[in-house]
Amino acid sequence: MSAYVDQVVADGRAEAFTPLEDALAAYAEKLTRTPQAMTRGDIESLRAAGLDDVQIHEAVQVIGYFNYINRVADGLDVDLEPEMPPHPREGAGGEA
Repeated sequence: MSAYVDQVVADGRAEAFTPLEDALAAYAEKLTRTPQAMTRGDIESLRAAGLDDVQIHEAVQVIGYFNYINRVADGLDVDLEPEMPPHPREGAGGEA
C-alpha cells in the first residue's frame, strides 16, 4: 500500500486530503455511522466545498450503495477476497 492509503487506513483521514475530499469523507462517515443525525447543514457543507446538487446526489448514492453491500456481505458472512485483511471478528473470540 502507498503511504497515503496507509495514513487513511490508520487515521481515517489524510493530511493530503483536499478540502473537498475532507468534506466528502466527513459526510460519508456521518451518513454511515449516524444517518439519523444528518441535517441540511451537512448538505450545505458539501455545497460550500464546491459540489452541486447532482454531485451531492451521486455521492449519497455511492455512500449508500457501499453501506448496503457491506451489510449484505456481513449479514451473509461472505468470504473476503484473498488479498484483503481478515475480518475484525476473526481472532476476537467470534467465529468468522
